[in-house]
Amino acid sequence: MRFEELSVVRAGAEEALPLDDRILRAVKEMGFEEMSPIQAKAIPAVMEGRDIIGQAQTGTGKTAAFGIPMLEMVNAKDKAVQAIVLCPTRELAIQVADEIRNLAKFMHGVKVLPIYGGQEIVKQIKSLKTGVQIVVGTPGRVMDHMRRKTVKFGGVKIVVLDEADEMLNMGFRDDIETILTDVPGERQTVLFSATMPRPIVEIAKKHQKNAETIKVVRKELTVSNIEQYYFDVKPKSKDEVLSRLIDIYNPQLSVVFCNTKRKVDELTEMLKGRGYFAEGLHGDLVQKQRDRVMNSFRNGKTEILVATDVAARGIDVDDVDIVFNYDLPQDDEYYVHRIGRTGRAGKTGLALTFVSGKEVYKLKDIERFCKTKIKAKPIPSANDIRNTKIEHVFQDIEAVIEEGHLTDMLNLVEQHVNENDYTSMDLAAAFLKMYLGDEENVVAKESTDDYGDTGAEEGMVRLFMNIGKKQGVRASNIVGAIAGESGIPGNLIGAIDMFDSYTFVEVPREYTKEVLQAMKNVKIKGKTIAIEPANRK
Repeated sequence: MRFEELSVVRAGAEEALPLDDRILRAVKEMGFEEMSPIQAKAIPAVMEGRDIIGQAQTGTGKTAAFGIPMLEMVNAKDKAVQAIVLCPTRELAIQVADEIRNLAKFMHGVKVLPIYGGQEIVKQIKSLKTGVQIVVGTPGRVMDHMRRKTVKFGGVKIVVLDEADEMLNMGFRDDIETILTDVPGERQTVLFSATMPRPIVEIAKKHQKNAETIKVVRKELTVSNIEQYYFDVKPKSKDEVLSRLIDIYNPQLSVVFCNTKRKVDELTEMLKGRGYFAEGLHGDLVQKQRDRVMNSFRNGKTEILVATDVAARGIDVDDVDIVFNYDLPQDDEYYVHRIGRTGRAGKTGLALTFVSGKEVYKLKDIERFCKTKIKAKPIPSANDIRNTKIEHVFQDIEAVIEEGHLTDMLNLVEQHVNENDYTSMDLAAAFLKMYLGDEENVVAKESTDDYGDTGAEEGMVRLFMNIGKKQGVRASNIVGAIAGESGIPGNLIGAIDMFDSYTFVEVPREYTKEVLQAMKNVKIKGKTIAIEPANRK
């Protein structure tokens, strides 16, 4: 159904009326035409004044599902707070506020204010004093304003709990209960949640009146245009495999999900050390850092965003090419949220998941939950990377040829061929070698040295270094030293296992001799290091 076709009987009205023209104008400018399933079901119910429980997840259009009817009931001339939206994270609060603001673009006088921790509360207090009709905030910061008496809820007509299950998971139940108790009893309460655990049901029974349940059928949880694969990867090889996949698929924007903040930091540092444009996002970052990271990702300056599940809530970028599950999510529902970051706006997406050992059984649970098939894929070899890069080069060349305008270049090539003792084929091969650089040599080299079984992945040699975490060394320092001294591309360096006083690092077998030679007497963090094959026979 199109937005223009929607008409409902508002509370207290005698006949069905269409949406406000100003909202329809904003909706059209935002590019929306057809309503999503949750919007088609929820908007009429909310506009009629009913309490609802909407079971829907991120990416289904639920913000407009409550934002549009909310704007319909707001009185722009009344400067008091008339609507509250509670969100689990700062990112989601900002995103929701932005979307409601866009919907209210042509409704002059309607103000929307996001309030959240990490931002100076004094600024929020000043904004509230000037008059705000819609407050979008995290429960903790809303409670702060309640305690300070800087926000008054006496005129609230509607309260929305967005991603209620996530708010409960983050420990906000008491805050939510307090806020719902403090707002007027004669109000409308709208609740959205991806899942319906018992605490959500209890809140609904206590604070809603004859609530109508609206569900999005499960088949919509997984986007059909997302290809899903998994790789059976040893934990110590994840960094190397991730680097290879990034090189092969060459995504413009990608998100890598980890389960812990520590792993986000470590992985971000590793990727930067290998020359990738990566940034981390997790709950320990202050708001200015979060804003900087997200702006850089949206603008394309950061190509790889490494994030935890909670920090990634509220990421609204339509051009994510690949989602990498570096760690398998703890909850099946999180897998749905993660892969939903790609394949948006009608585009195809790709989700690649790392599985280690018995985790394959957990993957089967996710398949059953999502009613989808996640196919196995072999780990690409260093030779696969080389072939892929060569293929990309030839694709770029073909595009340039099709574009034309090569006359000047052809004349230069012809001139050099005529003046020298080589052919145009020699010239083309030389350009290709220059473009690929040392990576071509790494794969082409043949080694006669037998380093025995060092416990490394096939095709690699595991090296021992007498420096570790106690010296303040990070994986990026190891990668930088080896790449800088030996000339081996950083993205070919394999797994790095760091301990307190020593480190193991894997390098391609074909390049081991050069690495050992180049790293003699090299200093890292001021310490001269010793390096040798691990368990050499």
